[in-house]
Amino acid sequence: MATGTQSGTDDDGEPSPPETPAVSVCETCPGRTVFLEAGNTDGWIASDLTVEPTQ
Repeated sequence: MATGTQSGTDDDGEPSPPETPAVSVCETCPGRTVFLEAGNTDGWIASDLTVEPTQ
């Protein structure tokens, strides 16, 4: 069985968090929320119901 060294391993053992896009939230009218991703001019998500996440 051949042995060798691994390259590109992370020595501290902690994985780096994934990069997430910047998202803006706008209320277009009472009860209507729109989510916009930074740099994305082609898409958006609108919702009549949004909730605060718990942590």
